Amino acid sequence: MDQKKEFTVLAWMAAVFAAVYFMPLGTPRFDGAVAEALALTKWYAQEHVILCLLPAFWIAGAIGAFVSQQSVMKYFGPNAPKVASYGVASVSGTILAVCSCTVLPLFSGIYRMGAGLGPATAFLYSGPAINALAIILTAKILGMQIGIARAAGAVVFSIVIGALMHWLFRHEEKAKAIKMAELPEPPAARPLWKTAVFFGLMVAILVFANWGHTDETTGFFAAVYAVKWWLTSAFAAAFGVVLWRWLKLSTVRLALTALATAGAALLLPAHPTLAVLVAVAGLAWCTAGQEGEAGEWFTQSWDNAKQIFPLLIGGVLVAGLLLGRPGHEGLIPNEWIARSVGGNSFGANLFASVAGALMYFATLTEVPILQGLMGSGMGEGPALALLLSGPALSLPSMIVINSVMGPKKTAAYVALIVVFSTLVGWGYGALV
Repeated sequence: MDQKKEFTVLAWMAAVFAAVYFMPLGTPRFDGAVAEALALTKWYAQEHVILCLLPAFWIAGAIGAFVSQQSVMKYFGPNAPKVASYGVASVSGTILAVCSCTVLPLFSGIYRMGAGLGPATAFLYSGPAINALAIILTAKILGMQIGIARAAGAVVFSIVIGALMHWLFRHEEKAKAIKMAELPEPPAARPLWKTAVFFGLMVAILVFANWGHTDETTGFFAAVYAVKWWLTSAFAAAFGVVLWRWLKLSTVRLALTALATAGAALLLPAHPTLAVLVAVAGLAWCTAGQEGEAGEWFTQSWDNAKQIFPLLIGGVLVAGLLLGRPGHEGLIPNEWIARSVGGNSFGANLFASVAGALMYFATLTEVPILQGLMGSGMGEGPALALLLSGPALSLPSMIVINSVMGPKKTAAYVALIVVFSTLVGWGYGALV
């Protein structure tokens, strides 16, 4: 008998028993925190799982099924041209406009396929951090100075953090590069332009389905928002043609999926997410159990979902229990947070960075939250620190990142974001 293993099992059993035995049921703070955890998880499921996570799982699965490791290594590997790999990774957020959780399947896909740690973490940070609409909204509501500082800081951060992650783990990266270089180059299944179109259509569906609302009634963002579902439908229709022509999926199944999706959209126009859910279910029906690339695509997507989804939901529950939803309280009182980020001291910036790293921010929600905190005395330095750490990190995302990269790399990644956010916020607060 392995005594160490059995003692670990006993310790976990004792910890769970103690937590249940001493659970403070009936106290307003605890009962309210439990309600907040469930409410945040329900909101996350309604607003982000269908429109964000499900398309992201399919994109990540397509990376594993249709993109060779040699191709990933060529453009994002440890020995890839740094200007190209870091340049693309650092501005990806302007295109994707996703939250810290939605970017995880995409990051997992390219990292597992052999992408270098530096470009992969640069992409992981920039995906949610460099959101064009969020930066514009920041400049409009919180001031032009902090909007420009957020934009510049996020781009620079993604490159610096990626480069430092590569340097910290350079020996492992070198060994991985040598191992990947020994892999034979598989023959291309289709021309590069077809692969580009295939992924471009999926990214377009993800982007326009999640196009954020703006209070403006005119301008580019408002115009796109007004027709977002028409654009999403057009790209989805084109994607269906690609699946039929290039992947040779069943004509009957694709046609029935298209009819069911159109029917859901027409019968329930106020609930477009249901139409998206029907389309995703139809795609699974068309690919599951198929031979060749189509079946591999489904398998890769399903494997990503099995690994990431339970961790994300568990992380959202814990985040809601501790911090509640925006405007509501969990176990940690909001007044503690507001009091701790007042002024522009180093401690206030550090607290703002850590709090931002733990909290879950849906895309664009960080701006009105900060507007309220700044109205309660939060300094501009801590506000910038939270803007640089918050959208790119969250407790749920840390849990998933740990399952992909391991605890050592995850700790380094989180520490770099918190430290740099603190220092930049502190310096910015001193200047303004």
